[in-house]
Amino acid sequence: MSNVIDMKDFFNFNTAIPQNCFESTAPWEPSEQVSELKARLLYSLKSCLSYLLPGGVFQRNKFYVGDVQGNPGQSLVVELEGNRIGMWHDFATGEGGDIISLWAAVTGKDTRSQFPEILTDISQWSGERTKSVYAMVSEIKKKHEATQEEEGPELLGAPTARWDYFDEANKLIACVYRYETDSGKQYRPWDVKTCRNRAPNPRPLYNIPGILKAKTVVLVEGEKSADSLMKHGITATTAMFGANAPIDKTDWESLKNKHEIIWPDHDEPGRQYADKVSLKLKNLGVASIQILQIPENKPKGYDAADSDAEGVDLEDFIELCQKKTISINKMVPAFTLGQLLQDDSPMPSDVIAPRIVTPGGLLIFGGAPKVGKSDFLISWLVHMAAGKPFLEMKPANPLKIFYLQTEIGYHYLRERLKQLELDPDVLEQISNNLVITPQTRMLLNDEGIAKIVQTINDFFDSKTVDLIVIDPLRNIFDAGDHGTENDNNAMLFFLQERLERLRHQVNPNAGMIVAHHTKKITKKLLEEDPFQCLSGAGALRGFYTTGMILFRPDETKTPRQLMFELRNGGRINNKWVDKMGGKWSILEEESERLVNKRYGEKLDTERRRKHDIILQLIYDEARKGKLYTASQFCKAFENRSGLGGQHSIRDRIDVLATKGYIKFCKTAARKSKYGFLCVEAMDLKETKVDPATGEETTHFQPILPTHYKSAEDGSIITLENLSVWFYHD
Repeated sequence: MSNVIDMKDFFNFNTAIPQNCFESTAPWEPSEQVSELKARLLYSLKSCLSYLLPGGVFQRNKFYVGDVQGNPGQSLVVELEGNRIGMWHDFATGEGGDIISLWAAVTGKDTRSQFPEILTDISQWSGERTKSVYAMVSEIKKKHEATQEEEGPELLGAPTARWDYFDEANKLIACVYRYETDSGKQYRPWDVKTCRNRAPNPRPLYNIPGILKAKTVVLVEGEKSADSLMKHGITATTAMFGANAPIDKTDWESLKNKHEIIWPDHDEPGRQYADKVSLKLKNLGVASIQILQIPENKPKGYDAADSDAEGVDLEDFIELCQKKTISINKMVPAFTLGQLLQDDSPMPSDVIAPRIVTPGGLLIFGGAPKVGKSDFLISWLVHMAAGKPFLEMKPANPLKIFYLQTEIGYHYLRERLKQLELDPDVLEQISNNLVITPQTRMLLNDEGIAKIVQTINDFFDSKTVDLIVIDPLRNIFDAGDHGTENDNNAMLFFLQERLERLRHQVNPNAGMIVAHHTKKITKKLLEEDPFQCLSGAGALRGFYTTGMILFRPDETKTPRQLMFELRNGGRINNKWVDKMGGKWSILEEESERLVNKRYGEKLDTERRRKHDIILQLIYDEARKGKLYTASQFCKAFENRSGLGGQHSIRDRIDVLATKGYIKFCKTAARKSKYGFLCVEAMDLKETKVDPATGEETTHFQPILPTHYKSAEDGSIITLENLSVWFYHD
């Protein structure tokens, strides 16, 4: 019958019926038009590709370009020689075909509904055929006979797997089919909306309905790995075509504000894909990003599906696997003045009042070695876990506390705890609320954070933890290659990338207490700024919400001073505390005055000792024939005779000069600004040799000062009467 169409011919570009065939009264016969136009394109293939995709490059026998839009890259490949000349394949999308289908894809035309327009475009570009073209047609046809037909699913056999993609409303939007061929696995997408064998634009993520319900999502390479996780209750997703997915053509919006864990395949392409997609997610605005670092002993290409096949507990694997954390550049929160003034909501309750530890706050608890920080902390935390006040510090309620203690061994820890006088009524509650580690050797790096989080989860629902305590910072400090704890940049890295990450993974609203050693506190620092004695103080003081220092002025006495520095509250007066009868208590005001008096007497005694030593040394050295300028004396006697460092000696010399105990002799040292140091009744040893007999005689020449230091303005003034010595105190 003349009006019956052979469907095999209809789906073949070379013999397809013209689209207006049903309006024609003449019978239709297969035409040579398509074959001839294809021959022209193949004959001028390089010119054709340069016209269609000017951004591509020719390398050997192939043409490379990023995609059908002409973007730079090597995802789309066109064969330039052999029996597959003109055939193309986009490895990112799985699309491909012959040169005519490439023309259609580049120009945005549909090969089924717009086929005549495609042929017209090609004809207009190629122009009228010439005799030279006729001579080549036969040869090109022979080379192309094996690939005349466009490869389609019907030539791949039945699919061996299918994965369905759904949108936010749980409606089917795309499918991906897997085929097993002689050359390996091949995948073909199906766009439900357009009913075409292509990926939707933009490409959706797998398991969108599940993503929307979850807080944490695991991103893997491929639907098979995602299904392996999902069947164990772990929310997972993948981009269409896995690591080959074009990142910029994928819709990642459903991952916004989610905690993202990337599980790459264990190979170089997987690692590269993880790095690229993490950058995309970082700019998208996810809550956090971690990349699993697959153990090196796993085989190449190892993925979640392989792990599931081995019978591995996937939740444990994800939890314990070392992770690389990507820093998130979140939008800086900001509010108008009106918003702040109009917000009448109640203030959050202090974790420990008054403003000692606030929700999400950090308290640095400093003190010199052996001052009793750990003993103080243990007693303090026991009271907080029981909901009882301690030295006027009050918890909002019985607190759940994790205490990472790294110095005291198990047996000595339990000995200390048994020495505490615990109230039997609250002992059971304390037992459940306070978890303490014995002496632990570890660093707070990525691996250490994972271990601590796992330990906390073994004892608590981590989101209920009120307080995380670390004692001391020095034992667990890790800043990578950034430096030591005394380096402000290294300390800032540790605070942001270690402590804050730990808090975030446990409970973002938990308070933190970190015990930290201080340098020696001098009287000057004690009076002016004791918190500057903390190691890495520059970074710490700009980061913590509360500073607290335990200081013992007299090493021979037990009373200690407890000092506070608050960022979010009023001033707290310093307290004098002591441990008496096994309990820490605040000393009465009279006791405080007595401690201050004794400490002041101790300092006065020390000053007098150094005062006497310096004057005596200057006198004794002169009788040995040695005179010193102030600078020379500081260097010569640094850390000798109990005088301390150069700066400490120089300070004492300045005080003694101001009070008139030390004056200066400038006639003997003309190049010195002040001259030699001179004290009262000082003699200089001189030795003379008789030139005739060679006999040595020793006598002492009195050294009289020529200048003194003004007690009013510190200037150096010439003495009028050298023989009169006067003092200013």
